[in-house]
Amino acid sequence: MNWSLIISILISCLQGGQSAFDEDCPTLADGDSLSQTQLLDRLTHGCRYDRLERPITYTETGTRLPVDVYMRAYIYFMQNLEAHDLQFKIYALLQLRYLDPRLNFRNVSPKRRQPILGEQQLRDSLWMPHIFLANERDSSILGTTEKDILTSISPDGTVIVSNRIKATLYCWLNLKKFPFDEQDCSTVLESWMYNTSELVLHWEQKRPITYDPALHLTEFLLQRSWSNETVINADLSDLRHGAFAGNYSSLSFTVHLTRVVGFYLMDYFFPSMLIVAISWVSFWLQADQAPPRITLGTSTMLTFITLASAQGKTLPKVSYIKVSEVWFLGCTIFIFGSMVEFAFVNTIWRRKQNVPVKKLNSKHILKSTLSPHLLRRRSHARSRSFSGMARQPDTSSLAGAGFNNYLTVNLPITTITEGQVLGQMREGFKSEKRKTSGQAMSASGQKLDISFVESAFAGPPLGGLAPGQSAAAVSETGNSQMYNNNRSEGVGMGAGAEEMDFTGWTTLTSQEIAMWIDSRARLVFPVAFLVFNMFFWTFVYCI
Repeated sequence: MNWSLIISILISCLQGGQSAFDEDCPTLADGDSLSQTQLLDRLTHGCRYDRLERPITYTETGTRLPVDVYMRAYIYFMQNLEAHDLQFKIYALLQLRYLDPRLNFRNVSPKRRQPILGEQQLRDSLWMPHIFLANERDSSILGTTEKDILTSISPDGTVIVSNRIKATLYCWLNLKKFPFDEQDCSTVLESWMYNTSELVLHWEQKRPITYDPALHLTEFLLQRSWSNETVINADLSDLRHGAFAGNYSSLSFTVHLTRVVGFYLMDYFFPSMLIVAISWVSFWLQADQAPPRITLGTSTMLTFITLASAQGKTLPKVSYIKVSEVWFLGCTIFIFGSMVEFAFVNTIWRRKQNVPVKKLNSKHILKSTLSPHLLRRRSHARSRSFSGMARQPDTSSLAGAGFNNYLTVNLPITTITEGQVLGQMREGFKSEKRKTSGQAMSASGQKLDISFVESAFAGPPLGGLAPGQSAAAVSETGNSQMYNNNRSEGVGMGAGAEEMDFTGWTTLTSQEIAMWIDSRARLVFPVAFLVFNMFFWTFVYCI
């Protein structure tokens, strides 16, 4: 057996395999003579680099370390918050940095000290950490893929990738103090594929968040911002990270925005103040001028409702009460109050009766105005108990005729001379003195004997006398019955209804009371509106 032939065949096979291997995995020798593209092709060749596998580093003890990815954000445009959609838009440059030892070309090409720069094509040939915006509604890379992606590889293997993005982000708004509200809106970035044992996100130590100096918002002021690093725990019920449970690294930065209220002051609050003040013009119009006062009240109410509804259409329908709604409700109450005041004074103006007032102050005028029927009923009860008119029995022909139980007597007119009256007065005083010595006149205050007056008439008062009955007897009987009836009626009315003493009272007409109420409303409504403004603006700026 020829062993030399066999050995030569094996050596030639080994040399052929080595040359085939060299052809499949190009050498990195003499890297300084290679172009940038050739060097990158050899560094990222499949025999040395797998873009589906993350960079792997170990500690001195052999423990596998996660990849540290450092991020920085540059915000050069931010669109105003859209309250009805609870979202805002940002235009930003996101930059991430990590170390990949497989791309280290410092020893391969020692003379090459500048980083290798590329765009989309270079980025697609490298391993990239998959990071997404957790609170995004929509996002995209700005411009063309070749224009807005920048990739850099340093000699030590540090990879820096910069992307210009446009994102629509969700932001929950607290509108309780709208339009004097302050909002905090966050941008949240999370690792999609790798948990914290494989990849950890960090903010850059120096200036992690920067803003374009020309950045301005029309409706908000950017007061401050801050960044945060945290870990998100995902379980099987949270599919935000796919179907994988674990702890995922997360970064966020939050902007604190304060709403500029100049627009709302000029277009909402000041016009509403003027509308409320216009509704008070009706207090200077006379109470019986219903058409102008009704027109003024309804037009101001409809104008203010239109103003408030136009402003409310831009806001979401939330379950809590906003400050703007408190202002709207307060102004509506004042406008509605001016209309109610007109209805009240117009009703008083059309009353026919005068109103007795004990004292000319607000308390007694309003009390007498709000309860005029009670005062008239008490006054009527007092006048009936002391009127001196006799009640007729129910058997009278006039009792059932609906004449309020008053007797009307038609007597013939007879001339009485002065001498007869004086003589009768002397006889009456003498007889009264003889009957009751030292007693005063009767409580009714009568000074003239009624029998003398009735005897001077030509006929009986009610169509004839009874047989054997004189006119004087009829007169005395009627007079005593009248006196007794008055006394019994006065006692009955005092027991059934409260009597009022109107001595020293002032009587006001309905028109005077209506004008008095209007004059007071001219002062009460503005003062009440000032008090409402004081509490409202104190709550807005101090609480």
